[in-house]
Amino acid sequence: LRYADVMADWEDLAGGNLAFQLDGEDRYLHDRPAIQEVWTTYYAQTASEQFAPCMICGRPSPIARLHPGIRGVFGANSTGAPLVSFNANAFESYGKTQSYNAPVSEEAAFAYTTALNHLLRYGSRQRVQIGDATTVFWTERASPMEKFMGIIFDPKDDTSDPEDVRLFLEAIRNGRLPHGIDDPSLKFYILGLSPNVARLAVRFWHVSTVADICSKIGQHFKDLSIVKSFEKDREFPGMWQLLRETAVLSKTENISPILAGTVMRSILTGAVYPRTLLTAIITRIRADQTVNYLRAAMIKAYLVRKYRVTHTPMEVTMSLDQESTQIGYRLGRLFAALEKAQRDALPGINATIRDRYYSSASATPRAVFPQLIRLAQHHISKSEYKGADKQIETIVSGIQEFPAHLNLEDQGMFALGYYHQRQAFYTKSEDKKENPND
Repeated sequence: LRYADVMADWEDLAGGNLAFQLDGEDRYLHDRPAIQEVWTTYYAQTASEQFAPCMICGRPSPIARLHPGIRGVFGANSTGAPLVSFNANAFESYGKTQSYNAPVSEEAAFAYTTALNHLLRYGSRQRVQIGDATTVFWTERASPMEKFMGIIFDPKDDTSDPEDVRLFLEAIRNGRLPHGIDDPSLKFYILGLSPNVARLAVRFWHVSTVADICSKIGQHFKDLSIVKSFEKDREFPGMWQLLRETAVLSKTENISPILAGTVMRSILTGAVYPRTLLTAIITRIRADQTVNYLRAAMIKAYLVRKYRVTHTPMEVTMSLDQESTQIGYRLGRLFAALEKAQRDALPGINATIRDRYYSSASATPRAVFPQLIRLAQHHISKSEYKGADKQIETIVSGIQEFPAHLNLEDQGMFALGYYHQRQAFYTKSEDKKENPND
């Protein structure tokens, strides 16, 4: 029999309405003694000892003693790791052994493990890696969201049309349903799995609708929107690109698994991004004195969402806001102007005040800025460009006093002010070539 023929009649087979026989024989295969002996032995070895209500379907069913392994989870056993298992007496109770402690029918155990192994198969575009969590997603029925979700969170070379991807992302960022989504109420499921000794752990589980997921992801990208440093910067950065900026040496393996899960949860629910995200970014900036496009975008997204959710009357813009009197933002702008004065006076300088003073200036301004302003006067006197003095004076006019300390949110505003002011300086040139000193 051809495989296609068997699968086409699978429902009849499962219902007991289809049997097999060899050509030229009068009896069925299941009437042959050898077949009956093999089946009897197999069933005796695998049949469940327990019959109880299944935790999944609720029907009284034979309970699976062992659950099949799940393959394809990064960091887990390559031959497969179970999602449900009990391998020590300490985890057992009421005299039950192994997976009888979590009663799931054999049918349900087979179904969920087969489905997960399919979603986690090599080359699947319904699987992405977010920190230590291998994440899979699916819809109740076929939907374009299944095609685009992997590209949204893990953009890379793909067979998809780049123009289709761009239009899809622009639509959800602008609050519109993308073309091709006919049923916005369609259920959407997201599951994050991570290795946990001999088993798998559920890092996060989220059930929503296609319309709600589009809305939440669109808001995420809208919150991230900020003026680019260079034309090559991604307008819709993926999760791993963002989280890599929070890790030591920007290595994926150094991303905090807890942070990855909480950021994912914030994106999917629209909640405030975790404070640990801002802490991680500020820590990395202070370590390497680099405020790049992705870091500035994440700081802006964190602050915008926090102010919106907490109804704080504070505005965080995409580009330079010369009218803002927020102290952290003003000080960041001032630091950028002082650095620009130094560069104008000493063309080709390898290290600037940023390399030596950024950390202290963003945390304890009062201890640093008076000295930096005196140093800037020396630089301005040597520079051919005399407009720096006026720029510094304009920024300082909005500062009543230099505070002794800046809290974490103000340090975030400092980084944004510094980033915005630098972009305003360097976008005046005809082309935005990368500064070799950055």
